[in-house]
Amino acid sequence: MPVASPLPRTTKAKLLLSMVERPGGALMAELTEATGWLPHTVRAALAGLRKKGNIIDRGTRDGRTCYQIGSRQG
Repeated sequence: MPVASPLPRTTKAKLLLSMVERPGGALMAELTEATGWLPHTVRAALAGLRKKGNIIDRGTRDGRTCYQIGSRQG
């Protein structure tokens, strides 16, 4: 009997990354709602994504904090 391969594991870090990769990025409120985390935990996870080499820009949309994947210059 063949062994089924496990489905790829979806983590909250992958969820955050996919959300900030969207056009327009994601608001902090969207990130906290999607993960169930408090804002300081979301910011720590974003810092972890930065340490892994991702460029994550912080800006504002409608007066609220928004995070989006940035592009390397140069």
